[in-house]
Amino acid sequence: MRVSDKVEKLFIQKILQGEFVPGTQIPSERELATTLEVGRPVIREVLQRLERDGWLTIRHNQRATVNDYWKEGNLMTIAHILNEEDSIPNEFIIHLLELRKNLSPSYVKGAVLHKPMEVISLLKESENVADTPGSFAEYDWDLQRGLAAAAPNPIYLLILNSFGHLYLNLATYYFHDASYREASKNYYMKLMKAALDKDGDKAEQLVHNMMEQSIKMWEEQTAVK
Repeated sequence: MRVSDKVEKLFIQKILQGEFVPGTQIPSERELATTLEVGRPVIREVLQRLERDGWLTIRHNQRATVNDYWKEGNLMTIAHILNEEDSIPNEFIIHLLELRKNLSPSYVKGAVLHKPMEVISLLKESENVADTPGSFAEYDWDLQRGLAAAAPNPIYLLILNSFGHLYLNLATYYFHDASYREASKNYYMKLMKAALDKDGDKAEQLVHNMMEQSIKMWEEQTAVK
């Protein structure tokens, strides 16, 4: 990894962990270069990248100001956050699940109407999935990608691909509860029935309901005891 990439990663971790607070100014280029033991050109390059991706605001002859990434960020901000799994706030994960709740019904409906036989084939594979968290996580990820690929709009798959590594890790944690694996198996069977009937509206409602249920389950799993 390049020195500038390491420094950029460190900055993002500090922002996500609250060490660099939104609205405050970070140390000067000279101070950062001294502290991190790198040249000022490296610091300057990193700060420019962070401004481009919504993390910082740079003004002439002033120290850079930390942005509220929820308000000033962009798609690159999301990509960076997804690469910092140890620093991702649970709030961010909940928002991702809510985004999935809004996206998944649409692409699954499209897949059922556009390529029902592919959907049926994908769901049929659920019958052979080993009853382990890892196996369920891998199958569910492959299923989501397959459903998105079967939908007419290719943008869904591009969006989904951004979350691959995080999705697998979160799903493995989620599926540690056997009751959640059983709930998903029942969901797969109901969705297969909708695909057999080529009922896009039914599939859309099933997915929406399951996504809502999965958010509640995730909140229960991650609640502070």
